[in-house]
Amino acid sequence: MNLDVWLASFRKAHDRARTGGLSAEERSEYEKARNELARMVVSAQRLTLKPGETPRQALRVAKALQVDLDLEAGTQRAMIQDLSSGGFSTLLARGQAAGSVVAFSIRLPGGAGSLAGRCRVAESQARKQGNYRVAFSFQGLSPEDAERLELVLFDAVLEQLKAL
Repeated sequence: MNLDVWLASFRKAHDRARTGGLSAEERSEYEKARNELARMVVSAQRLTLKPGETPRQALRVAKALQVDLDLEAGTQRAMIQDLSSGGFSTLLARGQAAGSVVAFSIRLPGGAGSLAGRCRVAESQARKQGNYRVAFSFQGLSPEDAERLELVLFDAVLEQLKAL
């Protein structure tokens, strides 16, 4: 099947998945297609999978979303630099202690509300510009929130593919 035709078919299924309009059989096919698209993108990004990691777990997208973080110094609003089903990274004025757990709230696009919960600081790296790239991993997302997050991820993938 031609890639353009496959992507058009995926976009239709993705739009229907967002509204809950897929039958059980269609949902199964859509899940397989999401796995395949994630595999293609991860391969194109030349990412190496960690042992036991699936392409959907490794998939990262550049997506500027507003996030509020309840840090030790107080609540801070920042922009997400990249997003995955496992977490996100952002630039902050101060580094954060690896392993610390903070509350977060991400404003989702398209009127989808917000995604809130807890995340753990996975890494904090100083940058030359005087700020820090801080990576956070989600802690205990519900299956419903994980699905809402994946819909946002695949929206971003489709948006980026449209530009090609």
